[in-house]
Amino acid sequence: MKREDFQKYGYQLIDWIGDYLEEVEKYPVKSTVRPGEVKGQLPSSPPAQSEEMDRILMDFNSIIMPGMTHWQHPGWFAYFPSNNSPASILGELLSAGLGTQGMVWETSPSATELEEVVMDWLRQMLGLPEEFAGVIQDTASTATLCALLAAREKATGFAANESGFSEILRVYASEEAHSSVEKGVKIAGYGRKNLVYIPTDDEYAMIPGEMEKAIESDLRAGLKPTAVVATVGTTSSGAVDPLKAIGELSSKYGLWLHVDAAYAGTAAILPEKRWALEGVEKADSLVFNPHKWMLTNFDCSAFFVCDHRLLTRTFEIHPEYLKTGVDAEVKNFRDWGIQLGRRFRSLKLWFVLRSYGVEGIKKIIRRHIHLAERFCDELVKDKRIEVLAPVYFSLVCFRLNDGRPEDELNLLNEQLLEAINSTGKVFLTHTTLKGKFTIRLVVGQRTTEERHVREALEIIRAKADEILKKE
Repeated sequence: MKREDFQKYGYQLIDWIGDYLEEVEKYPVKSTVRPGEVKGQLPSSPPAQSEEMDRILMDFNSIIMPGMTHWQHPGWFAYFPSNNSPASILGELLSAGLGTQGMVWETSPSATELEEVVMDWLRQMLGLPEEFAGVIQDTASTATLCALLAAREKATGFAANESGFSEILRVYASEEAHSSVEKGVKIAGYGRKNLVYIPTDDEYAMIPGEMEKAIESDLRAGLKPTAVVATVGTTSSGAVDPLKAIGELSSKYGLWLHVDAAYAGTAAILPEKRWALEGVEKADSLVFNPHKWMLTNFDCSAFFVCDHRLLTRTFEIHPEYLKTGVDAEVKNFRDWGIQLGRRFRSLKLWFVLRSYGVEGIKKIIRRHIHLAERFCDELVKDKRIEVLAPVYFSLVCFRLNDGRPEDELNLLNEQLLEAINSTGKVFLTHTTLKGKFTIRLVVGQRTTEERHVREALEIIRAKADEILKKE
């Protein structure tokens, strides 16, 4: 592609993205295509010759766009948000244009040193202890795996990396912990059977006393308690595990404490929500995702460790072709995780933090939390609807309950969720809490306003009326 063509289509795409961000509300939030519909419109073999960009863009609009679910839609209330912002998009564009592979300091000093700086900015924003050092991972799943691998090596005196391990190492997590914990336990070699799920209380938070019982039982059985994953803002309910009590037990029994704050960690930049991280000074590692609730487009996961030497010793490897003359003076982030190759993710995060400022980000987070609280207050005015979990952040868990048996209530709420999403105006998802089918609404999209939340409330009430009238 010639330079003039690149610029022509580049300007065209920037205009398209700008229009998309302003007009995304006109699309149905959730794609309406059927399985195989997109694939059926694409050739089964690659093109032998080059094609014109005009034709490629035409197919993008006619084939690809109908199959897109719009995460940036203001009616996005599903899962957790995967936010972006104009500043982040521009930072990502620059990163793509530079094509930097920042595996070691020497391959781009700015990529490494900017990452050091913005990660320390985040540490300050969350009020984490000064000894915490940060690195950007792709997702919280990867960060949790890194923590579990470091915990494994610490527990085995770094013998596992050298010769494997025969000890039975145990990992503890709330029964509400994210599925990435189980996946990490499998990949790290602990074995799924050695992940011990700890019961939760009425607010779906881990019960420390039950954790200690499990540890003592494992010790009596000759097993080795190794790590615990505590969650701040569980996926199903937004529950907050009590870090202080869990941290004390971790210290008592020599466990690695990893804190998964993927969604709710961003809220801790607010002084009034800092309570959620009380006791974090006892943690060995923590992860939260700026790409969820901090206006930074996917992927950008902030992983902090208390003693980075344990982390780097777990992952470092020194082939001759990666050695440089400044290794003793700098951080080589290739040693801070699984990947050798590393994208220049800190650039878009830097753009976001400078473009909005800490106060600007706080304002948006507070607005989302306020909208969720308002939604909850209005929701419960309908006596047929019950809220199933505390609203600590911006997630509201609820269901329609007209008094029928539990199994029938589950089916009723499945129907309600399907009816809500069929409108195309909003998108909600579900979970189960103590066996109850639960509808989740999370406010976190950058462009979501009060009118969108109000519309969601009206849709929920209207669809509840329709379903109950058919009964």
